[in-house]
Formats: sequence, structure tokens, C-alpha cells
Amino acid sequence: MMKRDEEMILRDTVIEVDLDRIAGNMRAIKAMVGEDTAVAGVVKADGYGHGAVGIAKTLMENGATLLAVATLSEAIELKEAYPDYPVLIMGLTPDRLLSVVADYGIIQTIDTLHQAEILNELAQERGKKAVIHIKLDTGFHRLGFPDTENGIKEIVSVCRLPWIEAEGIYTHLVLKDDESNKEQFARFTKVLTALEKENCQFKYRHIADSIASVDYPEYRMDMIRAGAIIYGLKGFHKGQLDIRQALTFKTRISHISELKKGEGVSYDFLWTTPEDTRIGTLPFGYADGYPRNLRGKGIVTIHGKQVPIVGVICMDQCMVDLKDVPEAQIGDEVIIYGDGSENTLDVQAVSTLAGTNKNEIVSRLTRRSPRIYTHGDQKTEN
Repeated sequence: MMKRDEEMILRDTVIEVDLDRIAGNMRAIKAMVGEDTAVAGVVKADGYGHGAVGIAKTLMENGATLLAVATLSEAIELKEAYPDYPVLIMGLTPDRLLSVVADYGIIQTIDTLHQAEILNELAQERGKKAVIHIKLDTGFHRLGFPDTENGIKEIVSVCRLPWIEAEGIYTHLVLKDDESNKEQFARFTKVLTALEKENCQFKYRHIADSIASVDYPEYRMDMIRAGAIIYGLKGFHKGQLDIRQALTFKTRISHISELKKGEGVSYDFLWTTPEDTRIGTLPFGYADGYPRNLRGKGIVTIHGKQVPIVGVICMDQCMVDLKDVPEAQIGDEVIIYGDGSENTLDVQAVSTLAGTNKNEIVSRLTRRSPRIYTHGDQKTEN
């Protein structure tokens, strides 16, 4: 992490992450679940676009027990920055790369006896147990041991491997409705009961993601996997949690054109000026993760006023109609994603316009926009 003055940042299009809000959200989550339930801070997809390395310390200092990612490359990035932080890979790692998992001391999700045996041998060679979480399939049908008699037997075999520490076991709710949630939870606990009879004990049993941890307190168990709620993104419907969006995506006007009525803007002239107007060019586009399908729907905020994006959104730039902001000048700040205050669109509003969910909007933000981390009056770039 490098500390820089704002004038040293090499691009006008940046993503600001409020670490105080991340910390506040994390403390609210911990208060919600209580001391008996651990929190895995989910930082896959580069921390949902917020920068996993940039927020890791804040999460761990405010109640996270471990950090959870989807891939080996994500885990290595965190381990190289914070070697002592426990990092769980929730996806699978190919056999040929399990030696890397062992070298870095990463916690690996396992859903076959075969991979557990490979890790067991690697751990024995290194003289240190490999820590794993076992994934159980209770109906999602994505990953996991089957919740069958044979699946249970294989899990028991995994637990008895001498160089394996089966720290956790988990599954994932489909979140279709209350009835299907109850069915999955029952299937999970049935397997847990069978495993307990075989003396398979786990420190962490977990089934709840962000939505389930808020809406269904009965499913919190020993650990929850907090993802979207860390970042202040609300997907829950029944419960309540006082969290605030931590991310602001912003840029500055790079160019202004004076156009006459009937002139076209951007590719194919799919938008033409209905009257004489000023068109502002903004230095961001779909290569920065902004949805290209927001042509004709996207809105940014300039001087506290909502301004429409016009014409086809380009890879690196897009254009806005400045007719309602006559005072706008080159260099003026533009809020692409705000927190909903001061006439800005928050991530949820943008996702609704784009016809997708909030997690996709933030996770598609690319790394070429510098992340600026704010903490009190301090700003750092990563």
C-alpha cells in the first residue's frame, strides 16, 4: 500500500472505499451474531470490487475470524500481504496446485476423499497439518460431498486422515423460499448428527451467507459467511442490520463539446441532440466495469444534479448531456456510484437499472481504476 497525495493519483476515474464504514459494518455484523458465532469475511472477486488486500486489515481488526475467497490466486494475494491471516478458499483447487495450498498454509475446501488424501501426503512431507473445510451438497448441486450414506463414509475417512485438520464443514442455501431453506438445513444437520456419531467434530459449522445471516438467525450456527453486508450492500428482506455502503465510484469531466440540434453522439449516432446542448465526455466506460447496457438509462451526478448518459457507452469513455448543468466545466467531479445521498445513485439503484444484482455491479469493477482508501482524514492508494 502506497500513501500518495491526490495529485499523484494517475487517473481521474477512481474508486473510493471508506474504511470507517467497512469497520462499522463489520462491528454491526459481529453485534448481530454475538460472541458464539464467528464471522468469515468474504473478500472474493477482489473484495467485491473494493480491493481485498486494501480492506483485509480492517476486517480482521473489527471481528473477522478468517478471510474467504473463491480461488487460489485470490488466496495467495492475501497471504503474501498478510501471511498470518487465515484464508479459506471456498472453491476447488486442481490436484496439481494443492502443493501451493500446502506451501502457503491456506485453508482449502474439500469435497472428495481423493483431494483430502493428496493434501494429507503434502502436509506430512511439510510436517504441518493441512487445515480444511468440508463442503456438503444439500441441494445447490454446485460443489460438495453428496449427503448420502456413501458421502458420509467418505467424510469420516477424511476426518481420520492423520495430517488433516477438518476445522469446518459447510453448505450453501439456495434461498428459494423458507420451505427449501428448512429442507436444506435439515439435510445438513442430519449429516452432522451422523458424523458426530463417528466422532467427527468441527469447530465451525456454517450454512448462512449475508442474506441468511440477517433474515434467518436460526441458521447462523458456529460461523456465518458475510459478503455483501460487509460492504453495506443490502440483499436481506426480513431482518434489519444497520450498515452503510462503503464505495464511491467517481471521475471528472475530461472534455466538453458544444453541439447543435440534430447532431449525433457516439457509435452509430444512436442518440442525437434534441436541441442545442453541451456534451460532456467522462473518462470511464465498460472496461472499467460500467454496464454497457445502461445506454439510455445510466445517470451520473454533477453538482448535485442527475445527468443522463447519452449515446453508446464506449470501452473507455462515455458522454453525458449537460443541458441541466450549465455551470459544468472540465475537471468537475462526477459521481458514478454514490451512496444515495446528495442525488446520487447507489449500487442498488444502478443494479436495478442494469437488470442485474448489486454484487455483479461491484464485482465487475476492474483494477485499472485506482482504489483510494479513506480512514478519518487519511487517504491511501492501493
